[in-house]
Amino acid sequence: MLDVAIIGGGLCGLALARKLHLRGQDVAIFEARDRLGGRILTARRGDGGLDLGPTWFWPKTQPLIAQLVKELALPDFAQHDEGAVLHLREAEKSAERIEDKRLYDDARRLHGGMAILAEALARALPAASIHLGHELASLRDCGDHVMLAFKTGEEPMEIAARRVVLALPPRLLRETVRFTPPLDEATDQAMLGAETWMAAQAKVAMEYRDAFWREQNLSGSAFVTHEQAVIGEIFDACDMAAGLHALGGFLALNADLRESFGVGLPVLLESQICNVFARNVEPLHIHYQDWAKERLTCSAADRALQGGDGSHDVANPLLRQALWDKKLFLGGSETAARNAGYLEGALDAARRIERVLAGIEAKKATSGDALFDDMPANEASLARFSAWVDARADEVFENYRRRLNRALASQERDNLTQVAVLGAMEEVFQQALSLLATLPFDMDDVAIERGRTALTPRIQKPFGDLLQSIMDDVVAFNQTSCALSNFPGEHKLSQDYTRVIMQDIAAAWREFSLAANGLLLAKRREAQEQEMSR
Repeated sequence: MLDVAIIGGGLCGLALARKLHLRGQDVAIFEARDRLGGRILTARRGDGGLDLGPTWFWPKTQPLIAQLVKELALPDFAQHDEGAVLHLREAEKSAERIEDKRLYDDARRLHGGMAILAEALARALPAASIHLGHELASLRDCGDHVMLAFKTGEEPMEIAARRVVLALPPRLLRETVRFTPPLDEATDQAMLGAETWMAAQAKVAMEYRDAFWREQNLSGSAFVTHEQAVIGEIFDACDMAAGLHALGGFLALNADLRESFGVGLPVLLESQICNVFARNVEPLHIHYQDWAKERLTCSAADRALQGGDGSHDVANPLLRQALWDKKLFLGGSETAARNAGYLEGALDAARRIERVLAGIEAKKATSGDALFDDMPANEASLARFSAWVDARADEVFENYRRRLNRALASQERDNLTQVAVLGAMEEVFQQALSLLATLPFDMDDVAIERGRTALTPRIQKPFGDLLQSIMDDVVAFNQTSCALSNFPGEHKLSQDYTRVIMQDIAAAWREFSLAANGLLLAKRREAQEQEMSR
């Protein structure tokens, strides 16, 4: 039986599988396509690549992918952003030239395209752990494990796994996978509300003999906003180290219009470029991807509701809750607490699930499992405690929801979020103290300075990520809560209100820290007294 079955070979699934494999877990990836990467799709051209899915990452604001690129030693380069930007407002007129406008800040790309990221992650896994052409059909909760049924193009196949991660768009899961028992209504509606990134979009990359726009001191960036626009946004897609000259773009036409133009669409794309840049240039190749035609990306709901409000960065926190007694997890970029929809969001989701799974293993270890047996006593206790804290996010958030619902049922109206969050955090701090009291610490050689033990900062540290995760979930949940829509101050938390809540939590955290430090000091005194009595 597998320890962990990961459904979906996109960035989230691959990154999570790599981490779990490095921890020694028996993990496998099941991908419905005949390739890995999911929405990472690159047209390879020699040593270069043209991305038809995600293209950029931003190191200043996306530390997870920046670190992964560095860790994997992948070659990256800055997005070309020098020169004037063009804006074509009317079909029959020339494009307006806008000088000294920078659009991409610190955006970077990978030499060879984003596909090299997926390939590098896959190389870190045993070949036998990757299963292509396996489309998930159903899941069944069997108590101590989950049974998964796949369509493989041959005979249907079933496998058993102790944990399952669904690293796929939530809307797609909702429409294509049968859950036994069915998921609860709140989770089901959260999945329906999770707009799939890029699902209704189409992207084009057009190769040319040279980067003619750079010769005109143009950045390659352009916007077309008239009613007949075919490509709405254009950018420089060159990979100069590979001698690849190209323009990329996002289509302005909706999915139905794109389909209606059919085989004539390439002519329209070529004509659009000629109009914008006022040059009669013919592309060497046109690479085109319509994600709305990808049944393994675009759900019926995405197709029907194309053109959403674009609020991808706030994902419903119910999508981050462990299901089926912590045997089933929703992953993928649409579930992320931050940067939902982006590559960074996919890594954020992978990190969240990895931490929960580590917490489950730590709980086993606390109950007698040998996971930390080879570690020194203090390191083992700190590792158990850290993993326990990492696994508390779901419980704390559920505690918050229960407290909030009780307050609403009691018709309370004042400081609903503040009271509920503080109560949930105070409860987990108390649980943490109870756990610390049971963990063995050898305090003989632990330094103490001004009454604080050297272990105290390491006990405090795991709560940083937990506090941030809880506040992210609370803000997102309140925004998506119909019950709070009649409470404007609670529905969309202001910066001032959020600051007050964080101050309250910080005060509770300081109380916990003092109590934890006192507990460690007491352990030291107790050990000294026992030594003196011998």
